[in-house]
Amino acid sequence: MKIRFYIALITARLAYLAIKLLAKTSGTSFVGKLSLKICPDFLKYCSKYITEGFVTVTGTNGKSTTSGLIAHILATAHQKVIHNLEGANMLTGVANVFALNVRPFIKFDYAVIESDEAYLTKLYDYINSDYLVVTNLFRDQLDRYGELNTTAGFIKDAINKNPNLKLILNADDPLVSTFNSTKYAVYYGFENVEYDTSYEHKSNAPSEVFNCSCGNPLSYSKQFFAQEGHYYCEKCGYRRPECDYPADVVVHNDFSVITLNIKGIKFKFTVNLAGLYNAYNALAAIAYGLENGLNQAEIQKALDSYHAIFGRTEKRTINGNPVLIQLIKNPTGASEVLKTVDLNSNIVIAINDNYADGRDISWLWDSDFEQLKNAKKLVITSGIRANDMATRLKYAGIAQEKIIIEPNIKKAIDIASKDGKTTLLPSYTALLSISKNKKQVR
Repeated sequence: MKIRFYIALITARLAYLAIKLLAKTSGTSFVGKLSLKICPDFLKYCSKYITEGFVTVTGTNGKSTTSGLIAHILATAHQKVIHNLEGANMLTGVANVFALNVRPFIKFDYAVIESDEAYLTKLYDYINSDYLVVTNLFRDQLDRYGELNTTAGFIKDAINKNPNLKLILNADDPLVSTFNSTKYAVYYGFENVEYDTSYEHKSNAPSEVFNCSCGNPLSYSKQFFAQEGHYYCEKCGYRRPECDYPADVVVHNDFSVITLNIKGIKFKFTVNLAGLYNAYNALAAIAYGLENGLNQAEIQKALDSYHAIFGRTEKRTINGNPVLIQLIKNPTGASEVLKTVDLNSNIVIAINDNYADGRDISWLWDSDFEQLKNAKKLVITSGIRANDMATRLKYAGIAQEKIIIEPNIKKAIDIASKDGKTTLLPSYTALLSISKNKKQVR
């Protein structure tokens, strides 16, 4: 079987070279699929090339940013890290990144792996992770995941497979906070949230209603967004767990200041990413760093040099003008991103309904696109569901003369980016198509 592993490595390199020469795909999964076909235990062999530990990250939103921050914190601390940087987080995507980086006799200190919630349990069939960071659980792709309890069940099944797994959990999420029953767990969360921004921090997007295990609906003393906040049960007394890494945050237009207070000692961090949702991602990564003995200066150095990747508050230049790319894929995530949109920019919303996006686009109607009703310039809808998106914007109160329908994503971006700043809001496969177009986006 080991011979198959080496054959898979060699074949993977040759296949990747062919892909790049032919420019057929982005290469984020095909090579992994080929490697697993040749050697079904490919990932099990790859785990032997990691000497210090595996860190896995899952959750509905924030996986890519949180795992990217953790990988960058470790790399800045002079650790050799393998990481699925481009966010391909199913088994084939994870196999892909190992196939292109593992070499005989060369080992890595850490692997930081973002995992799709439904595929985490399959990943744990092949690796024993040392840490699992869970960000949040929101409604997402109901046609693929089903209800939130189903998604939570996938993650719990994965946790139960790993005997020595340590958990880093978001205390502010009432579903995530219940994952600690059988494992060592630490919690992170916000005690107070303040805004010093020009954008409206309230959202009209619907939030989930969760019941306590006793059956009584949870109440909130503080609710930051969606179901994130300080919850409690009036019937049985259950409440949000006390945080090991509690923090206050001040959210500014394009950065946040996070202050942890751990046993009376304060640690202040500046995060150069927009939005409360990114402050949560950063706090998760900071918690991991502190939990593993890194100091404040080491972590801040990494935060200062971190660059957003692959559509997660990613900045690019197109036609000589700045473009900010923000992935949207479900009601809560989209609504949080929409709060931060510069209404003085041209806006392109590119929506596909391919398998990886989720076939069900009803989430567009639960997302707070009303945040864009005062947009000053063009709002261009694009992608496979450009017409549906335009209809949603009409009902959001955006003037029809400002809405342009251009299904071709490349043409839509070209129209918008010729006239100043553009905000680009793509669904997942729309983002992949943008990333492939190296000539246009640079």
